[in-house]
Amino acid sequence: MNDTELERSPFRLPALEALELIDETIHQKVRLGIFSTILALGEADFKYLKETLSLSDGNLSTHLALLEERGYIAAHKEFVRRKPRTTYTPTEMGREAFQKYLATLERIVRAAQIKAPSAE
Repeated sequence: MNDTELERSPFRLPALEALELIDETIHQKVRLGIFSTILALGEADFKYLKETLSLSDGNLSTHLALLEERGYIAAHKEFVRRKPRTTYTPTEMGREAFQKYLATLERIVRAAQIKAPSAE
């Protein structure tokens, strides 16, 4: 198959359509790590996320703020032994968005596994 034939190939279309559906909020590498950790644990505090993902305070704060703005996580602030502690939990909206994100990735993977007929 030459480049023009490949561009017109029906095998390419499902992957491209699925790519348009990717949730960029989740897909960004750092946010994917943050959100996956919170979902896997059910909750995670700022210090744990910072240490586990090797992020600076500012970088982590920026990404957490975006996830919170989008309604994917909720922040819970409290004091523990006179020190502030912020814990993050996934929201129902966030869980649904993540399931949709995974389904979209599965579509992309399935589309990439389709093999074009061999040109013999």
